[in-house]
Amino acid sequence: MSRLLLLDTASLYFRAYFGVPDSITAPDGTPVNAVRGLLDFITRLVGQYQPSHLACCWDNDWRPQWRVDLIPSYKAHRVVEEVPAGTDVEEVPDPLAVQVPVIAATLAAIGIPVLGADGYEADDVIGTLATSAEMPVDVVTGDRDLFQLVQDGAADDGDFPVRVLYTARGVRKHEVVTDAVVQRKYAVRADQYADFATLRGDSSDGLPGVAGVGDKTAASLLASYGDLAGIRAAAADPGTPLAAGLRGKLNAAGEYLDAAAAVVAVARDLDLGEIDLRLPGSMPGHPVPADGEALEELTERWGLGSSVQRLLDALTTD
Repeated sequence: MSRLLLLDTASLYFRAYFGVPDSITAPDGTPVNAVRGLLDFITRLVGQYQPSHLACCWDNDWRPQWRVDLIPSYKAHRVVEEVPAGTDVEEVPDPLAVQVPVIAATLAAIGIPVLGADGYEADDVIGTLATSAEMPVDVVTGDRDLFQLVQDGAADDGDFPVRVLYTARGVRKHEVVTDAVVQRKYAVRADQYADFATLRGDSSDGLPGVAGVGDKTAASLLASYGDLAGIRAAAADPGTPLAAGLRGKLNAAGEYLDAAAAVVAVARDLDLGEIDLRLPGSMPGHPVPADGEALEELTERWGLGSSVQRLLDALTTD
């Protein structure tokens, strides 16, 4: 059966960097724990879920200016250098920063599509691909924001299911998140999750939320009024049974709510051009690896041998 596997690549290589010993090095002593860890993660996921289609989604801009313009605190705590009219520099450990270009080059040589969009994050690329996919989708990420994409659709209705393979406890121990899981964890539907996150805030993204509104209050409001628009309409109507204090907090947060709703919602309609995400090796004229000479050079220089071979085997196993 066809299935699309979408990887939040930065989420995975950060996890590899911090989870795989830095004693894993290239022949010249450069750490390659993030490179080899990511390749091994992909091998595990391809072997476990047997996707027919695969993409590594990339942060062309990890902190898009349009999101910062709306919420200046957005990811501000992770900035080490502001770049006027450019992409701010994210706090990334030096031993990881030197590995990111190696990751990109290795994925390209193997033939795995690496997709980004200027001015957007990997989440937005994932949102676009998951929304337009005509097959079931698994999204691999450690980012709860992508729970908003989850849906328990049925192909018979032309509405394909989207799951999140949530890696907060590691790739080996990842959790399969469906709409039922989101409801059990947060008492909201997955399609309400973006509004839920907007209301309660998220310190990891620099989103302050509405003062005094935590998980339980946000879930209760959504249960009563459906979505953020319904909640704001209720807060503006003195005839609704909202407590005066909560009503005041919601109304006082109007400017934040105007901006945050757009910041939290992932894009679903980016123009990514014509792309073929079929698994490398499954397309006539598209061998694995895509560039054997380049992959051989990368493998030798960076000492990637067994990790590369395991992934090649996974990609070419019927």
